[in-house]
This record gives sequence, C-alpha cells and structure tokens, in this order.
Amino acid sequence: MLTVAPATAHEFWISPEDYTVTTPEQLLADIRVGQNFKGSAYSYIPANVERFDLVMNGKAMMVEARVGDRPALQAEAPAEGLVTVVHQTSDSFLTYTEAEKFVSFVEHKDFDGVLAEHKARGLPETGFRERYSRYAKSLIAVGDGKGADSNVGLLTEIVALGNPYVDDMAGGLPVQVFYENAPRVNTQVEIYDRPPEGEVTVTTVRTDGDGKAMIPVQPGHEYLVDAVVMRALDPVAESDPVWESLWASLTFMVPAGQ
Repeated sequence: MLTVAPATAHEFWISPEDYTVTTPEQLLADIRVGQNFKGSAYSYIPANVERFDLVMNGKAMMVEARVGDRPALQAEAPAEGLVTVVHQTSDSFLTYTEAEKFVSFVEHKDFDGVLAEHKARGLPETGFRERYSRYAKSLIAVGDGKGADSNVGLLTEIVALGNPYVDDMAGGLPVQVFYENAPRVNTQVEIYDRPPEGEVTVTTVRTDGDGKAMIPVQPGHEYLVDAVVMRALDPVAESDPVWESLWASLTFMVPAGQ
C-alpha cells in the first residue's frame, strides 16, 4: 500500500553530481542533510565518518578523501559497471528540549510502541538524549552501468534488488531492508521522488514478510529511499542517551530513456 507522508525529520543522503558517468570520469558526490530531499552539502570531516567506500561486484575500495573536501566524494571510478557508494557516519547526539518534537518524530517514522515504552520506562518528556548514526548508499552507473547492488554489511541498510540503469523499471525498483543482516519485516520505507521539474513528493510503503518493498519510479526522476531503526539503550549515567536511531538511505536515478 502506498501512502502520502509528511517529511519532518532531517534525512542524510549521498547526492551524486551525475548518476551516470563514462569511464574514466571522476565520481563526484556531496553528503547532504535536510528535509524533503533538499539540504546543505557538508565537507568531508574524518571524525564524522566511520566508513566511506566504493563497492563493485562485492569488492570494497576505501575512498581516500581529504579533510575539507567538498564534494566529499572525489574519486576515480574503479571500473565500468554499477558502483555503490557507501558512507557511514560516526555517532552523534541530540537532546530533546520539546516533547512534541520526539512525539512527531516517532509518529512520522512509525515507531510502533516507542511512546508507550518511553512512558513505561519512566523516562522524562524532555531533557533526555538520543544517539544516532547514518548508513547511506548511492547507486552510480559507470559506462554501461551493468552490475548489482548487494548487502555491504552495514548495521542497517537498503539493498536495491534491481539495477535502475539497465533493468526494466516499468513495475518499480524492488528493494530489501536489513537490520543486523536480517530482513526488516513490516517496516515503513519513505520515498522522496524528485522530478526534473516540479516539487518533491513524499510517500511511504511497507516491507513484506521478507523485508522487501517495491519502489514506484518514473523515468528521469531522482529518488531518496529511507528507513529508520529506533532501539532502546540502557543508560549507566544520567546523561547517557536512552534511545538510538539508525538511519538507512539509498539514492539513485532512473534514466529518462528507461
């Protein structure tokens, strides 16, 4: 079932300058944070990064970025085919000073039972902390763009089960969502659809019993697909975070002639 959803959380994604390049062109991509598929580009800061790789045919190559690089990704394509750019952030923290913001976030991302659990744990409505980290992927076609995405071993991730640059996308792009290498069942997947001209639309679908979902796509459109895990933490000190959110994202584009 496809439903329309508001976009109130701050997403994190990889934003390629071009989704299709020819060998040996350089791969250029920003890392962005924002809302509704619109956000500021951030420079490469090593302290903020746990992993930054290019993956092709199951083999990972570490991106050798320099402090302050913007775009953060400036790398030569390793070969012709489908490249999966992988970017994992280090942990960040936030403090909720307004109860409404936590409630809105939980409801927006459809974290079933979290508000009830928060109350049952005796946690305060404000002043508590959350830890969060991001697990972003992006698909770039180099040359013929042939190849396939795969599970690259992130704590949580979205895997494209088709290739948007060479496969028939008439029925959509199938994806599978993972957490700790297990499929995430009945999970909300948020879809940001940016046409060549016009406003970004935001919809949601749910994964099935195998953690799979179909992403409706159109030729010439760019997509950000997002799924978030929320898990409870057991604090030791009063200032320790009590919740942790893990953000998985995938960006890709469907060629105009596809």
